[in-house]
Amino acid sequence: MTTRSSASWSLWSVAAVAVVFGALTILSGGTVLFGGDAAREAAGKVVPFVLWFNFLSGFVYVLAGVAIALRQSWAASLSAGLAIAIALVFVAFGLHAALGGAFEPRTAIAMTLRLTVWIAIVSVLSKKLAARSSG
Repeated sequence: MTTRSSASWSLWSVAAVAVVFGALTILSGGTVLFGGDAAREAAGKVVPFVLWFNFLSGFVYVLAGVAIALRQSWAASLSAGLAIAIALVFVAFGLHAALGGAFEPRTAIAMTLRLTVWIAIVSVLSKKLAARSSG
C-alpha cells in the first residue's frame, strides 16, 4: 500500500508541477504577446519563434498535467514529445544567437529551466511506468 500511495503522490506532484508551470508559461508569454508596448519593452530582445513556441506550449503543458493526473496512457508520450520539442527549439535558439541574432540572456536560462522540468517529468513518468509494468 505504501508503494501505491507513494506512486499516487509523485504522479499528483508531477501533474501539479506541469499544470502550474503551464499556467505560468501562458501568463508570461501572453503578457508579452498581448500586453501592449510596455510589456514588450520590458521583455527586451525577444526571439519571436521562441516566444510563440513557449506561449503555445504552455497550453500543452496544462494538457499534459491533466493527462498525468487522470493517469492517461498517452501522458508519458506527450511529456516526452514536449521535452523533445523544447530541446529542438532550444537548439534553434542557440543557432539564432550564434548567428548574431538579438536575444535576452534570460531566454537561455528560461529554456534550460523548461527543458530540465520536462526531462524530470519524463523521468518520473518512466520510473512509474516501469514499476507498473513489473509489478
